[in-house]
Amino acid sequence: MEHKGGQAASGLRWSSLTVIAVLIAILIAAPVLSVFSNVFAGGTSETWAHLSETVLGEFVLNTVVLCIGVGLGVASIGITTAWLTTMLDFPGRRFFEWALVLPMAMPAYVMAYVYTDFLQFVGPVQTGLREFFGWRAGDYWFPDVRTVGGAVAMFMFVLYPYAYMLVRAAFLERAGGMLEAGRSLGLGPWGCFFRVSLPLARPAVVGGTALALMETLADFGTVSYFGVQTFTTGIYRAWFSLGDRIAAAQLSAALLAFVVIVLSLEHATRGRARFNNTSRQQAAPARRRLSPTMGLLAAFACFMPLLLGFLLPAGLLLQMAFADGDAQFGPRFFQLARNSFVLAAVTAVLAVVLAVVLAYAARLARTSVPRALNRVVGLGYAVPGSVIAVGVLIPVTRLDAWLAQTWQALFDVNPGLILTGGIAALVYAYLARFLAVALHTVDASLGKITPNMDDAARSLGFGKWSTLRRVHVPILRGSLLSAALLVFVDVMKELPATLVIRPFNFDTLATQAHTLAADERLTEASTAALMIVAVGLLPMILISRQILKSGRRSN
Repeated sequence: MEHKGGQAASGLRWSSLTVIAVLIAILIAAPVLSVFSNVFAGGTSETWAHLSETVLGEFVLNTVVLCIGVGLGVASIGITTAWLTTMLDFPGRRFFEWALVLPMAMPAYVMAYVYTDFLQFVGPVQTGLREFFGWRAGDYWFPDVRTVGGAVAMFMFVLYPYAYMLVRAAFLERAGGMLEAGRSLGLGPWGCFFRVSLPLARPAVVGGTALALMETLADFGTVSYFGVQTFTTGIYRAWFSLGDRIAAAQLSAALLAFVVIVLSLEHATRGRARFNNTSRQQAAPARRRLSPTMGLLAAFACFMPLLLGFLLPAGLLLQMAFADGDAQFGPRFFQLARNSFVLAAVTAVLAVVLAVVLAYAARLARTSVPRALNRVVGLGYAVPGSVIAVGVLIPVTRLDAWLAQTWQALFDVNPGLILTGGIAALVYAYLARFLAVALHTVDASLGKITPNMDDAARSLGFGKWSTLRRVHVPILRGSLLSAALLVFVDVMKELPATLVIRPFNFDTLATQAHTLAADERLTEASTAALMIVAVGLLPMILISRQILKSGRRSN
């Protein structure tokens, strides 16, 4: 009888864990479901008809051009730098191995502000050209950075590390034995690259490029500042300028369609192909020492993306911030920093807690339902922040109105906006967007813990929650910290969702930088932008340490 009672209690605990995981998954997926549910809620609005007749075609064209340009640029830079640092030996290779990931700390919209100030008519580049050649206005042509092509360049140099990291890992995993087999068949260096390494690294190339494209589709600050009409700018204007939630939801659904297309192409390119290493030992690639001239060319090829994507914009930010930074630096700036850090910290802690619950439920489940729900939650990272914002505001504003009416009926006091008047709705949007980052990190680390530890804990009388608290969490401490840090930095950089959902008179470092840059006060925007970049360097340092470790193992 005691044994049966123990089984019943165990089943009850598992049932409660499953229910909690299901509720969390539904709550996180609700914003995206809300967008789709409102697409046809009121039929075709006048705003949507106006947009379809005027700017919808431009939205589609610009989005396609951005995807093609960024995809080609990210793939080419990622493949080139990964191949050079993995297969060849040249001056500075060890430095470039880890430094090439640093541009990920630079948000694309910050890059846009910096290069606009650097390349504009009164900027140092054009001013220097006029002084050197004696030119005047109208005597020469200079490309305008605030175009679709300029936006492609910003995204390309900021997002190429996605492809670089994945492709480099693929080269390291499959390089040694495969290349030796290729050389034994008479293939030269270029033949080994095009016929052996590149085909084997194709999933990594496509995966890294797909991540970069999803970041491009999610961007608002860069395209808005450059005046490039895309779905994200259209969503913002439909909601705030026109006040039409149906049109905003319909534009959000159209943007989601582009995200689905990117994910479908990534899956289709892999098809049913599988790439397995059948050797028991991971043979390190035999790096070929380049001649001095070719070595300098290789170093130059690695240096230029790093220069344009991080070193130059970071240096310009430092110069602007120290020379003529934010005039409001002081109490106002520290308030902005506090708002940003509070939002990021609260979201990071909640994201880690929810990720642990979801990953642990999937680990203990005997069915595939919890793991399937985790995949649904993971889709949130592929959804642009503007779409998440619309999906959050539509149901939350209705809930806010109902809570206010109920509270007033019960206590005869109008509490105002409870959810959207504070940071609750904003934190909810961040969780819907970035919980996938924490879930992926926690799930991967939890999967490395042998199930024998669960069995040992149960033999000592620990229940499932006690096992999680006293066994798994101490082991996962480093992974939990990494997951919290990644979410923290993502929230610090997030712009579109913050602009849409933030309470009245509530600003963050990201919104401050965007507002000042939109008013053409670029030097003042540099202070807030520099703080965002400095915080973004934290996870890049962790990633660089992992790259250095992998580089030592491959030597």
